[in-house]
Parts: sequence; C-alpha cells; structure tokens
Amino acid sequence: MPAPKKTARRSLLVTSAVLSSLALAAPVAVAAPKPSGSPSASPSATPPASMSTVGGARLGRPGTQVNLASGVPVLPKDVSARSWIVADAETGDVLAAHNAHWRLAPASTLKMLFADTLLPKFPRDTKHKVVPSDLAGIGPGSSMVGIKEEETYTVHDLWLGVFLRSGNDAVHVLSAMNKGVENTVAEMNQHAEELQALDTHVVSPDGYDAEGQVSSAYDLTLIARSGMQKQDFREYASTVTAKFPGETKKNKKGKKVRKSFEIQNTNRLLAGDADVPVYEGIAGVKNGNTTNAGATFTGVAERGGKVLLVTVMNPEKDEHNEVYKETARLFDWGFKAAGKVQPVGELVPPRSAARAGASPDANPSGEAGGSGDGGKGPAATGSKPVAGAPAAEGSSGIGVALGVTGGALVLLAGGAFLVNRRWPLPDLVRRRSRP
Repeated sequence: MPAPKKTARRSLLVTSAVLSSLALAAPVAVAAPKPSGSPSASPSATPPASMSTVGGARLGRPGTQVNLASGVPVLPKDVSARSWIVADAETGDVLAAHNAHWRLAPASTLKMLFADTLLPKFPRDTKHKVVPSDLAGIGPGSSMVGIKEEETYTVHDLWLGVFLRSGNDAVHVLSAMNKGVENTVAEMNQHAEELQALDTHVVSPDGYDAEGQVSSAYDLTLIARSGMQKQDFREYASTVTAKFPGETKKNKKGKKVRKSFEIQNTNRLLAGDADVPVYEGIAGVKNGNTTNAGATFTGVAERGGKVLLVTVMNPEKDEHNEVYKETARLFDWGFKAAGKVQPVGELVPPRSAARAGASPDANPSGEAGGSGDGGKGPAATGSKPVAGAPAAEGSSGIGVALGVTGGALVLLAGGAFLVNRRWPLPDLVRRRSRP
C-alpha cells in the first residue's frame, strides 16, 4: 500500500480520533502467564511455544513474523537478538517482529516504565535533600550518576540522572519521594496493566536483575510509545549531554562550593561511539544491560515523515555495541519497508483510551503537572524546539525531538483528550541530520 502523505493525513487522523475512539473498542487483552524462573539463570534459548496474543495472534507465535511480498525489502540476516520488534509509532502497526511476547529480563529499559509512571507527579523544580535511607537497597554493580547523601537535587537533576546515566541511585531517590520502592513498584505494575503491557512484571524499579522481573519487546515498545506522549519524557530521552550537580566541598579559602560535572547519554545511537555512529533521526529512548538480561534497547527515530519504534532484547552475538548495531539495521529496514509491508499486528492502546482518554487534569503535552515550568515551556509559548537546541537549563543535545504542535492531541470541553484506537504520537518537530 502506498505511504501516507503525512501533512495531509495527520489532521484527518486527529479529527477522526474523536469519532473513532468511542466507536472502536480496544483489542481483547490476553494475559500472559505469571512470571517464573530465577534471574540468576541464563534465559532459555527457546521461546515458549505459546505466548500472549495482545496485538494480534501472529505476535504470539515463536520465530520471525513478517509479510514479505513484492517490493518489500528482505529483513537483515545479521540480527541475533532473542526478541525484537519494528513498529510504526504513530499508526501502531507492527511491521515485523521476532518472538515479540517472549518474557525476558528487561534491564534498565524498565526505567521507561518508571519514568512514564512517575514523571507527572513532581514538578521539575521541586528540590529534595537526600538522606541515607533514600539510597538503601541499591544492587551491587549498579549504574550510578553520583548522588551524594545530604546534598540537595532538583527533580530535573534526578531525571537527567535516570535517562542519561541510567542511575539507579536517581531511581531510588525518586522512589523515596514517591512513598518508597514498594509503593513505586506497585504503581509501575498498575500502570503496565493500564497500558496492556501484560508481559511485564516489576520487582525492582530500576530494572536491576530480580526474581520474576520480566518484560517483552512488545511491552517495552508499548511503554516507550506511552512515554513519548509526555513532553518531559521526550526531552530527557533525547538529551545527549547535561551538567549534573557534584558534591559540596570547601575551596582553598574555606568557602563551600558545589561544582557540576558533565554526564553523557549512554544511548550510543544518540551519543555515538567509536564503532557506532549517531543514527540519523534518533530521538531516544532507553538502553539497558545486566548479567541476566544481556543488552536491551528501545529506540525511536524519525525519517522521511515516518516515526518508528524498535526494541531489541539480548543479542546472541557477543560484540561491542551489538544491540545498537542490530537496532540500526532494523530501523534501516523499517524505513524502507514502511508503506509497503502489511503489518503483522498492532500496538494496542491503553485501556482508558477505549473510554474518554486521559485524566481530567491532563494538559496538551500529556503531562499531569510534571513539567513544572508554570506554562512557560515550548508547548505553552507556541515555539518549536529544533534539533541541537538545549533541551533544558543546564543540558544540551537533541532537544525536544517530538514536540507538541498544532492540535495533535484533541482537547475536549472536559479537559481530557481523545486518541484514536491506534494512538498517534503528537506532531513532529522536523529534525536536522547530525554529523
């Protein structure tokens, strides 16, 4: 089928959301089995014969699912991941998948669910002084951004630590602000159920290996799609470098000073590496790596009027940055195949999308108070951030890659917004190619 004309069709998609979202019920969600198995054991080399069918029957089958036909490019052969998925972020079409619902350890990609759950709760300028109990229970060998006890950080600082450095210390501090780890885990599991991410079971909010903690390529893609509805999430996920507050020390004159240090995003498709160039059009989202999970990654990229989400879990090839290389190959295939290949399934909407949409206090960015900018951000002023612009005070990089413009989210009289069954992302801010 021919590729859609983006500018002409977008307003039709949005307008039709009001009519179609009430008429079309969400697909039936089939719950996956309860999590089992030890996180210390190596994952099985063979996917289950029967998996969840959320999003379509073919997505529950083991092996590669794709509708190859005349004019559809062949999938790359050098993809060794145990599980992966390529989806259109706006229409929700799953273009191809491999063991999409295989429940595997997610590592720090689970922080996407943490962020999507907690981001709306705390304005970014909220300050918090760290006490020893905030940092209790962090697993040995965890990735850390460098938070110190008795130092004060803003919520903005903490989210930069979560997204850029995958800091488990930042996750635990935010969890402490959210009535503790146990409460945060419960809320994350509730939110996963709302998103119909039914393969996901959270035990530790930071993604650290834990008994029974699992997700799937399908679920991580759903979660990323939900997160990208939020302006703050988009901003943090696309930030390449930022300044992070250091430890307060006395200088030679005995005066207390607190300097900042630079942190860089560990997403190699966003920041680049010796053997991985920055991927054209990349806008996030999150990477992870643990002993049990291996390497995991979910990315979103825009090119030629198409926005794709790709999730790759646990490549079998033991090569440096392999998860990013395989993600790039699948992105390349997806952009060539988009508009030509018939989908094998779909990304389902949240349960609430079958009703009225978001909470009554949601604003056009999909936030519920999380921006903390008093309505002075890009969405409020009508300005359009551009690639390479500062993402926020003290940070720099891609900027808000997927901005809220026009009327992409349809506001109703009650203050809620409706999304159609396929839940399109907000309008895009065109991105420049990076060197």
